[in-house]
Amino acid sequence: FKIGRNKNSGGTFSFASSNELWRASIETLSFITLSSADYAGGIIITDWYSENNNNQALKITIRFLSNEIRSDGIEVLLHKKICDTNNNCTINKINNTLSFEIKDSILRKAALMKKKNELKIKKRIKTKDKKYPKIEKSD
Repeated sequence: FKIGRNKNSGGTFSFASSNELWRASIETLSFITLSSADYAGGIIITDWYSENNNNQALKITIRFLSNEIRSDGIEVLLHKKICDTNNNCTINKINNTLSFEIKDSILRKAALMKKKNELKIKKRIKTKDKKYPKIEKSD
């Protein structure tokens, strides 16, 4: 995730579907509906999620701070909505182990994806070298 300033543009954003952090985040959150997923802006926001309790729901926000697979490269925020019987709701940001667990899962998946991708690239290079052997010059 790069943000740069020059005279002709407002910034440079480089997220793509090949970004392991992005793909791992989408995969980790596949159980819940996304309300917003903007890789150019570096953010994923889920819809409100509730399993059995209609009075409580959870919303997950993931902010991408870097393309690098590092613990400070993403931020996972949780918001909890609690509604009373009259449907008056309060929303609070919460800090608990779930945000750490989600972040840890994303980082682990991203690291595995990156390693798998690097192995594919190495394999392609080896295959390419076999198809097109190097010709050495003779003096």
